[in-house]
Amino acid sequence: MSVETQKETLGFQTEVKQLLHLMIHSLYSNKEIFLRELISNASDAVDKLRFEALSKPELLEGGAELKIRVSFDKDAQTVTLEDNGIGMNRDDVITHLGTIAKSGTADFMKNLTGDQKKDSHLIGQFGVGFYSAFIVADKVDVYSRRAGTPASEGVHWSSKGEGDFEVATVDKAERGTRIVLHLKAAENEFADGYRLRNIIKKYSDHIALPIELPKQQNAVEGEPEPAEEWETVNRASALWTRPRTEVKDEEYQEFYKHIAHDFENPLSWSHNKVEGKLEYNSLLYVPARAPFDLYQREAPRGLKLYVQRVFVMDQAESFLPLYLRFIKGVVDSNDLSLNVSREILQKDPIIDSMKSALTKRVLDMLEKLAKNQPEEYKGFWKNFGQVMKEGPAEDFANKEKIAGLLRFASTSDESGEQSVSLADYLGRAKEGQDKIYYLTGESYAQVKNSPHLEVFRKKGIEVLLLTDRIDEWLMSYLSDFDGKGFVDVARGDLDLGKLDSEEDKKAQEEVAKDKEGLIERLKAALGDAVSEVRVSHRLTDSPAILAIGEQDLGLQMRQILEASGQKVPESKPIFEFNPTHPLIGKLDNEQSEDRFSELSHILFDQAALAAGDSLKDPAAYVRRLNKLLVELSV
Repeated sequence: MSVETQKETLGFQTEVKQLLHLMIHSLYSNKEIFLRELISNASDAVDKLRFEALSKPELLEGGAELKIRVSFDKDAQTVTLEDNGIGMNRDDVITHLGTIAKSGTADFMKNLTGDQKKDSHLIGQFGVGFYSAFIVADKVDVYSRRAGTPASEGVHWSSKGEGDFEVATVDKAERGTRIVLHLKAAENEFADGYRLRNIIKKYSDHIALPIELPKQQNAVEGEPEPAEEWETVNRASALWTRPRTEVKDEEYQEFYKHIAHDFENPLSWSHNKVEGKLEYNSLLYVPARAPFDLYQREAPRGLKLYVQRVFVMDQAESFLPLYLRFIKGVVDSNDLSLNVSREILQKDPIIDSMKSALTKRVLDMLEKLAKNQPEEYKGFWKNFGQVMKEGPAEDFANKEKIAGLLRFASTSDESGEQSVSLADYLGRAKEGQDKIYYLTGESYAQVKNSPHLEVFRKKGIEVLLLTDRIDEWLMSYLSDFDGKGFVDVARGDLDLGKLDSEEDKKAQEEVAKDKEGLIERLKAALGDAVSEVRVSHRLTDSPAILAIGEQDLGLQMRQILEASGQKVPESKPIFEFNPTHPLIGKLDNEQSEDRFSELSHILFDQAALAAGDSLKDPAAYVRRLNKLLVELSV
């Protein structure tokens, strides 16, 4: 053993300590995944070396045969995993093995509950990685040297998975990383060739480089020990290049866990080989759970990029639009050059063609999932629905296709779940209905009870209820679906078209004419607070509502802009009143203009509250209401 120098003891990042504790206590039912995770990391390290060596062949140091080796020592109770990949220097080791260098860490820690069953799902969502070694080991030693650095700059990392770890400089002749697991007394089962072989076949058969185990040889008595021989135990071919008919579901699932560092099976996948003008293989996955950094639009994303089976880039974001950033997978092109960079990818016309085809492939996969596995699609929508709503604005070419995948709450379903598709809605539409009606708001309870829905309930017309903060913005990019236009029931002058009979329309005109005097009085009383006063065709039970002008921002968009510190264009609502309501009748008969003005403002403020808006002068509203209550009690 070489002499260790520059030895120091460092503390783990707080998040790492908690993660270690959880993994040791939460993943006991599936201990064998430690080997899958360590092999996956080793495979990534070899991929990175292979790519860097394209421009710097000296990094191979004369050893171009890339592989992973797994061995064991029954007597010493150890399992050793070694790769001849890119390796790590001292700084790399401290960074990668002492901290969780991943965005979303704070969210991850915030979501931990202390419930082992629930937390094990969170761990899987976050990616288990290197720390899974401590599920079976009470001490882990890592020896590593980065390719291209001298043997004297090897590094030894050691920890018992508690509060700290040691780092020292050592001599290491070979590049790459060797991990020695000192097994816990209860985990001796893993120091066994048959057990390790089965785990590798089960989880890592798809890894596209040899994973070797020592070949079992029988010693002959009286003769020297035979030299150690190794045998490859995995298929060692790139899974995405194999015909679909030869790949089992279990292999697809394990490959997903390898590339996504996820603990759960994917919801769906699509494996395709494209030949002709462009030649490439793709394997795309829909995860079952959302990552913590899903809503951080700047977070790393994208597909693993290979060129002619040579790894090039871990997160190539140019192959899918941003709204599909949750998709995991691999794309392997024959048409790109090996020295391709992110900057070149952004300008390459080949990429545009591939992006268009891969986007369509994902949308087809989601359509199939929605049609054939509606319950699974519900889970998908719950996790990724708000991100999908970014689609119509970003991807005009696929706007109709994306719209078909959207799900909404609706007046047809009291549960409040976002489970209604636009096709479902149109399938239930009334005869003569040529519009898709919707209402946006802050919460389901608020929109479900909105006065704007009264005439729709009376006529049995379904209305979509949109309560996500992104919804009003979304609808500004959706003009129609299947030839039917969208109508915000709180905006403009409501026209139900053929759903209103000629008798209804004639009666409305007569009432409006009859109430011209009341309209003028209300305009004078409300003054600058409103842009217009008119008789409402929306109301059956409530006395008044506020409608939005056709070109004005809705409440959702105003609140989003205000929250982000942007200046909001000034707009005034339209005051609509129900001429058949008793309160309006009393208001119409009120002789005192002062009292008329007070009552008008009370109705206006009540309408604002029913719309989910805040009052500009709550104290004035309370004063007016109290005055009215006193008058009524006298």
